[in-house]
Amino acid sequence: MSEEKNNGRMSIIVRTIASSVFPFIVIFSFYIIMHGHLTPGGGFQGGSVAASAIVMLIAAYGYRKVDERVKENSLACIESIGAIIFVAVAFVGLFMAASFMYNFLVGSPFFGEIPHGGNTGILNSGGILPILNIAVGLKVMAGLSAVVAVMALSAGEKK
Repeated sequence: MSEEKNNGRMSIIVRTIASSVFPFIVIFSFYIIMHGHLTPGGGFQGGSVAASAIVMLIAAYGYRKVDERVKENSLACIESIGAIIFVAVAFVGLFMAASFMYNFLVGSPFFGEIPHGGNTGILNSGGILPILNIAVGLKVMAGLSAVVAVMALSAGEKK
C-alpha cells in the first residue's frame, strides 16, 4: 500500500502490537515515576518512557490519527499542571517551615514515622519526593510528546 493511500500509518500488525503494548508502557512509566525516590529512576525517566509510548503510537498510526485523541492543547495543559504542582509543593514548604522545598510530609500521619530518612521497603517514605516526581513526569511526558508531535506535523507538511 502506498504512503498516500495508507495515510502515514503502518501495517495492521504494527498498529495492533502498538495498541497492545501501549498500556503496559504507560504502567511501567508510572512505576518508574512512583519508585523514583527508592530506585534509579524518577520523574524525568518515567516521563520519557511515557512520551516514548505516545511516539510509538505516532509512528504506528500517523500524526493525524493520534492528534484526534491527544491534542497539543491538552499536552500544554498537562505540562502546565506539572509545573504548577512542582512550584506549589515548593512554596507550601516555604510557608510551613520557612524553607523552600521543605519536606513537610515526612512524619505526617499519612506518611508515618520515618526514623532515619527513606526506607527502601516503604513506598510512601519519600515525603514530598513522589509528588515532585509525578509533577516532573507530567511535565517531561507532555513536553517531549509535544516536541515529537510538532516534528511529525512539520515532516508531514513537507510532503
